[in-house]
Amino acid sequence: MPTSTREKFATQVNSETLSAVRNLAQSEGRQLQALVDEALADLIEKRRQGKPRPNVMAAYQASHETFGSLYKKLAE
Repeated sequence: MPTSTREKFATQVNSETLSAVRNLAQSEGRQLQALVDEALADLIEKRRQGKPRPNVMAAYQASHETFGSLYKKLAE
């Protein structure tokens, strides 16, 4: 998402979710706001498209090529 004017807002989040995101930010050496920006941008893109992102579909296709027969057996 392009850098633009930043705006503060307040919200409430489940404490376990917030703790997990803070830990993730720390482990990645990123700021919490960067993860929030990324998560909101992903949500907006997902809702706009109404379909999986291309990288998700590529991972699915690769998985299906490798494990397709297993998936079929599991479905039976």
